[in-house]
Amino acid sequence: MAEQPILEVKDLVKHYPLSQGVLFRKQTGAVKAVDGVSFALGKGETLGIVGESGCGKSTLAKVLMNLERATSGQVLYKGEDISRLSGAALKAVRRNIQMVFQDPYTSLNPRMTVGDIIGEPYEIHPEVAPKGERRRAVQDLLDVVGLNPEYINRYPHQFSGGQRQRIGIARGLALKPEIIICDEPVSALDVSVQAQVINLLDQLQKDFELSYMFIAHDLSIVRHISDRVGVMYLGKMVEIGSDLEIYDHATHPYTQALLSAVPVPDPTARETRDRIVLSGDIPSPANPPSGCRFRTRCWKAEDRCSTEVPLLAVPSLLSGPAAHASACHFAEVRQTVTT
Repeated sequence: MAEQPILEVKDLVKHYPLSQGVLFRKQTGAVKAVDGVSFALGKGETLGIVGESGCGKSTLAKVLMNLERATSGQVLYKGEDISRLSGAALKAVRRNIQMVFQDPYTSLNPRMTVGDIIGEPYEIHPEVAPKGERRRAVQDLLDVVGLNPEYINRYPHQFSGGQRQRIGIARGLALKPEIIICDEPVSALDVSVQAQVINLLDQLQKDFELSYMFIAHDLSIVRHISDRVGVMYLGKMVEIGSDLEIYDHATHPYTQALLSAVPVPDPTARETRDRIVLSGDIPSPANPPSGCRFRTRCWKAEDRCSTEVPLLAVPSLLSGPAAHASACHFAEVRQTVTT
């Protein structure tokens, strides 16, 4: 019997209503930010989530944390649906699911010292670290993330971007969670600092047996840290599989287009590889195309694509690494795509 996923998402939906009028507001539609997403996260696993800006990645993270209420669907933590929890029940779950935010400059309170920022979770969950032990606990966390424990009384403006993100990671570790949701944690950092933070996250996962959901738009970073990768487009998960399956045997046209745009350091390979340039802009999530949402930009699109919504399933005609879940009527490996 396979081990139960530590986190499972079933047909998750988050719509934001659109309305018009001042006195009598009339709903005119909805922004379909997340629209029927399903996946599972295993214990000790890293699931990378990639896609263009506006595809719903960050909204998905907020819904998983219950910072935004799901419109419908389920978020199962160890088999229990946590999507409708509130009060003490939600507080207990949040101790085990923490988040590292994208911007290290706005996610830390500039009026609080590092010690207060990292120690604030202990005010909400005093059972984790009694008052007499909190200073030592915070200093230990600073040491774990590679910062001098003597910096405990400094303020965020006294640190670089990479150091601030380490502080955010330390805050996420404070309650000894099982899952950390990383919402583009390195996108605001310099490339050299990105590598340091990624290596830190990798080491922390091994040391504390953490499970990560790692959101990013840089596919090379996601490949480095992820065991499996999910690709989102316009609120939908369009392909999901292991890093080998996605990066070397992508079957969905959108994933293939993303991979063809990854920078290649070798000039010869850069000149010879087959680039896929998509036409048009991403449609509005308030009015997505019928059928397959990618069809308006897809070179494979046929009449069927405008009427039938492709299911995220393993294509029956594919085998080996190509046989992974892909939401495309004409899923196949494009041999010319290189990374």
